[in-house]
Amino acid sequence: MPIDELRLTRPDLVEPFTTALPGARATVLGRLWGAFVREPLPGVTGHRLEYDTVVVDLRRGGSLSAPHPCARPFAEVPEDFTVSGPEGPISAPAQLLAQLGLRTPAAKRLAAELDNSVVNLALARAANAGEKVPPKDSADAEQAVVDGHPQHPCCRTRTGMSVTEVLAYAPEHHPVVRLALLPVPADRWEGAGSWPRTLREGDTILLPLHPWQRDHVLARHPDLAVVEETVPARPLLSMRTLAPLGVLPGCHIKTALDVQVTNYRRTISPAEVADGPPLSDLVAAVVDKAGYGRSLRILRELGGGAVCVDGQPCASLAAMIRESTECHLDTGEIAVPLTAVHATAGAVVSGDPVRWLADFAGLVLPPALTLLSMGVALEAHGQNTLVVLRGGRPVRVLYRDLDGVRVSPRRLARCGFTLPPLLGTRAGDDTGALHTKLFGGLISGVFSELVDVLSRTRAADPRALWGVVGEVGRRVYAGLPDQEDAAAFFGDTMPLKATVAMRLAENPGRAQWASVPNPLAPCR
Repeated sequence: MPIDELRLTRPDLVEPFTTALPGARATVLGRLWGAFVREPLPGVTGHRLEYDTVVVDLRRGGSLSAPHPCARPFAEVPEDFTVSGPEGPISAPAQLLAQLGLRTPAAKRLAAELDNSVVNLALARAANAGEKVPPKDSADAEQAVVDGHPQHPCCRTRTGMSVTEVLAYAPEHHPVVRLALLPVPADRWEGAGSWPRTLREGDTILLPLHPWQRDHVLARHPDLAVVEETVPARPLLSMRTLAPLGVLPGCHIKTALDVQVTNYRRTISPAEVADGPPLSDLVAAVVDKAGYGRSLRILRELGGGAVCVDGQPCASLAAMIRESTECHLDTGEIAVPLTAVHATAGAVVSGDPVRWLADFAGLVLPPALTLLSMGVALEAHGQNTLVVLRGGRPVRVLYRDLDGVRVSPRRLARCGFTLPPLLGTRAGDDTGALHTKLFGGLISGVFSELVDVLSRTRAADPRALWGVVGEVGRRVYAGLPDQEDAAAFFGDTMPLKATVAMRLAENPGRAQWASVPNPLAPCR
């Protein structure tokens, strides 16, 4: 039981954890309830609004109901929140999931993930129950996201980690993690890009290995052993990407981690290793040609590699070296993931909120929409996209994690670019897929989060906030040739990732999307 392990590991957190548990359970339940209303879930036949209550009809008969506001994205549900079911009130997320009547391995797995998310969310809130202080530096800003993904019910799932390991490795617990170093002979290394000299010993590569990976994965490879030296580092928002302390200046280290976090196990595929450096060069070149190198900076994937096992690169024994945010900061500036603006209740925002959002939109939309027209769709969600703040005001935008980018060979060729050979499947000319990639993260994610937090904490009018976003969009599209892109930007609906439907699918790694009303539609 988690509470028993907590008594042994951190007895000081037992009482705060117990206090936080009902609210964590209600939060996860509320996010799952929102998915029941928005997503195409097996076992749900439809939903309807009855006054201020939303009713969900079940294929097996009967219905579920709860207050409509609790089903909205970013809803703050009370800790006594329940869903009314055929047999009475439902207070546990796994109990709500069971109403779908599914007996699949995926449903069983998701039920366990929901329980794990509740425990780790309560643990995160218990450890951060003191007075909130604004982040002092960029790593602080990464670690300020206590509740994890703001819409996903598996917001704090860390399947495979014990309570002790979560406390030792998760960013919301503010640890220093000591990365192991695994010597890899040259004939067992498959790499791409440039590997740092400080992580070499002659022809031998020193691979940074997450300590969880060392303890749980390396045992399957008795021919490999780490050295005594370690690299101290602070975990960033994604947990498996870390900022090293005192070594590798200007770099972040992305490690493989065989742990289920929200939708995916966080290993590093051979395609990600191979494609990172050339995609970095391509996207940065497109940004420069578009003329937006000052307002949008790409955190390049400098190099990466994996240990070869049975002649093939192993996704569990791999790492990437990426440019750090510090490479693109001047004195007095801080880089904040956009989801951290929401997580800190806007504490990092200064000045008039409508003006702030207009300034941010003026930094991110011109390059993002122009890149889309040129053939590069960024996966610009709130973890990959960071705003650089000076005195609480936005001055530029940083983008990281090229693995999520989608590129159009036809559009790139039209702008004079040749697509480099890529191992992954991120190239394609499907216009709808390009729109989904960019708008599903940037509009349904980033801007929706910002509008929610600024209207809730600063009493800003949501219509005014969306209005300034729409104004920047109209200005950008007035100078671009792709009116098909403009029609999608201002369309009636926007894509939102259907995270629960994905977890219930036979292939949970394939992205699924739900259509939600587009708040920019009135701005066209």
